[in-house]
Amino acid sequence: MVSELAIATAALVMVTASFPFYLWGAWIMIDADIVTWGVLSYHLKVIAVGLTLNTLPVLVWMIPRAADQIGGLVAVHAFFGLQAYAMLLVGLTGIVRILQVKLAHDLYGNPTQDVDLNDLHEHMGAWRRRLRIGVFGYVFFWLLAYALGIVRYLLRYPVIAGLS
Repeated sequence: MVSELAIATAALVMVTASFPFYLWGAWIMIDADIVTWGVLSYHLKVIAVGLTLNTLPVLVWMIPRAADQIGGLVAVHAFFGLQAYAMLLVGLTGIVRILQVKLAHDLYGNPTQDVDLNDLHEHMGAWRRRLRIGVFGYVFFWLLAYALGIVRYLLRYPVIAGLS
């Protein structure tokens, strides 16, 4: 049987591995002069890998064990993790509406149109703000939860010499 330390380490590695995918996905959007359908699809594929690497350990390893380990640090770690996913949902509510409007105006099929996005719909500014808040909020709370997860890992599994 696989030890708890091995599973916890695998979960830590998966969550850690998700962060470069988030950075890569962000860079794809920042680096694009014009966001075409191909750029958006590539960005979403990269972000989906990061979200999968992060969410699988949460669903399979962390949540089922949280009730058995309830305490101050676990509660704060879980709180920040839940806040991260809540902010992700906030961002998704913005991106879905932006996507609908851009598709309706064929801005992915014909990205060379010189159009101010805020002119496409009266609520576009609010949706874009919601997207930005959601993305930055997700990253902020993810980093807090990640840091607390590292602390929890080091306290629970003294893998570095001298911590035991």
